[in-house]
Parts: sequence; C-alpha cells; structure tokens
Amino acid sequence: MTVYLDYNAGAPLRPEARQAIADFAGIEQANPASVHRAGQRARRSLERAREQVARLIGAGPRQVVFTSGGTESNNLAIFGVANATVGARRKIIGSAIEHSSILAPLARLQAHGFEIVRIPPDREGLIQSDSVMRALDESTALLTLGLANSEVGTIQELAPLAASARKAGALFHVDAAQGIGRMPVSVGALGCDLLTLSGHKLGAPAGVGALYVGDRARPVSTMMGGPQEGGLRAGAPNLLGAIAFGAVAAAVEARLDAEIAHMAALSDRLLRLLTQSIPGLILNGPLEGRIPNTLNLTFPDVLGESMLIALDLEGVEVSMGSACAAGSVEPSHVLLAMGRSGAEARSSLRLSLGWATTAAEVEQAAEIIARIWAIVAAAESPAGEPHAHQVSR
Repeated sequence: MTVYLDYNAGAPLRPEARQAIADFAGIEQANPASVHRAGQRARRSLERAREQVARLIGAGPRQVVFTSGGTESNNLAIFGVANATVGARRKIIGSAIEHSSILAPLARLQAHGFEIVRIPPDREGLIQSDSVMRALDESTALLTLGLANSEVGTIQELAPLAASARKAGALFHVDAAQGIGRMPVSVGALGCDLLTLSGHKLGAPAGVGALYVGDRARPVSTMMGGPQEGGLRAGAPNLLGAIAFGAVAAAVEARLDAEIAHMAALSDRLLRLLTQSIPGLILNGPLEGRIPNTLNLTFPDVLGESMLIALDLEGVEVSMGSACAAGSVEPSHVLLAMGRSGAEARSSLRLSLGWATTAAEVEQAAEIIARIWAIVAAAESPAGEPHAHQVSR
C-alpha cells in the first residue's frame, strides 16, 4: 500500500471534484462569455463556483478572480500592484521564507528598480510583526506574506499588520494557498486586500486557483486580450477546473472543523511514533502555531535525499521541500533562513497529511520511516559503522 504524505505539494482529487467533473463532462459545453443559451448555462456554472469559493473565505463573489493556480495568483497580486503603482511608492515588503512564486516576482521587480525588503524569520519560522511595522512607510506599495509556510507549517500572525499597512497607504497581500482547508481563513478577519488560493492543495484538479481582490485593490492585469474575470485575466476560463474547485470549496467549508481535528490527531500520532523510534529527531517549526497537517523533520546522520528515495521505494511518498537545480538537491531556503545549517537542511524531510490520510497509513508510515532511517544511517556512516543514534532492530 502506498502512503501519500505530500499534501502540501498537491492533494488527491476529492470525490466532490470527481463528481463535478463527471457531471459537467456529460452536458453540452460552451464558452461562458457567449450570449446564447449554452453559453449562459456555462456562465451560471462558473458563477456558482465563484460563489462557493468566495464563501470559503468570507468574500463576495465579485471579489474572486479565477486563475490557473497559486503561482499565477501570486504573480497577479504582486505584478498587478507594481504595475498600478505611481509616484514614490517603490517599496515592497515580503519575507525570506516565501514560496518561489513570491520570491521570483520580487527579485524581478528589484532588478527593475523597486526596493524589496525581505524580513527574516525567527528559528520557528515566525515573522516578527514589529520588524514588518518598522519597514512600513509612505513609500511602501505592497506588503506580501504567506499565511502558513509551505515547508514547516508556521502560521503567521498577520491580522495585526493589516491596520499598519492601511495606515501607511500600502496594500496587503496574503498567500493563503497552504492555509486554506487547514485552518479557518477569513479575508475580513485578516484585513487583507488580496489573497491567494490554490485548488489542488484542497483536492481540486491542478491548474485552477483564485485571487481575492478587495475593494481597495486596483491591480493591473498581467494578461491582455479580453475582459474576462473583471478585466483582470483575459481569456476563456478553465471552466471545468473552476466548477471542480467550487465543489471542493463547498465540501471543505462544510467539514473544516472535523478535517482540522482529523489531521491534527494523525499528525500528533505520527510525530509521537517517530520521536519514540528515532533518537535525535528534530521538528522544524513550532509545536503549536502550525497548520495541523505539516511535519518538517531533521533526521540525524542521514541525507534527506537518500531517505526520500529509499522511502519512495518502500511506498511512502514525502518531500524535501526544496528545489532541484542542475541535477542536485539544494538545501531549503526556508530552513536556512530559520538558522539551520546546510547539513541540517539537507537532512530534513517534509511530511504533510490531508483529508484522506488514515490512521492505518500513519501507523504504517511510522514503522517504515523508522526502519528506513536505521538502514540509511548505517549505510551512510563511515565504513558502514552504525551511528550512535541508530535504532536497534
């Protein structure tokens, strides 16, 4: 049996998504921008999905713009605000631990003359509010921060920053792609102007996401050619993906509390079992104040890449939470920013659970991970000698 523990990369399709896709595939399809009856039926389906996604975050339907996913939503938020900026507002504030779909746009803007401030985290992955507030001033165009870190799961305390951003005249963008479905998310409670969602993190198909655009935000479209999505995203929408996303959003909204409790219980159980079996195991990120499905663990005496490959052969699918470049695995920029050494970062794996994870899978994964760690630790020790931390078998 394969145990999938990589929900932060993408969740399996939920039954509601499969059903929505099957139902829609069985009817006549048309462009929702067309004025004929088939087009208007498609339009009603699209708007129903928009309402479902909006309800999940406490927004109005007209404030939801469908995109191709979290990456496009982040790009639209950042470049859209930058392109709309006039006058002296040439500063954008982010953090050192954001997803690459935020870091890369910020680097591009920096190369074009914007001042980019990257706030470092503490050792738990938390961005200190006072550091952000000190950086905010009348030259700030945008504050962009992730709600929950994709690698270590740390939940940022963002609501207090909204008033400060507003006072400075800056817009506030929140990347909530990893937080949605794993904690309650309300645009009203956050006080944000823009918020990113990703469908496939929730169990919708890959290739669909959304950007919440509040009333204060006036981003400039980065995709030209038509008036679709309120003029913010030209082109025919991914209608099938949006409909599936809407169905999943409704399911998540209905079961959010139960699913959070389910993931928290299983994650706690997995951490407890692994800690008992692997002396020296380290949790990266806070024990509390973390989305309940995410465990980023440093395994002593092994390379994370070796563990990942060995676990995959045993049917346990996890992630290093790091980028591959030029054929080599780079250490996580998040862990490095949190003060971990390169060796510690290279010995770390991310285990992320989700809506379909079972207790039996957690028990099986815990046994396999502990066993594989012992084998890999012995193999990677000098002359094959067992390490002091090796589990006896």
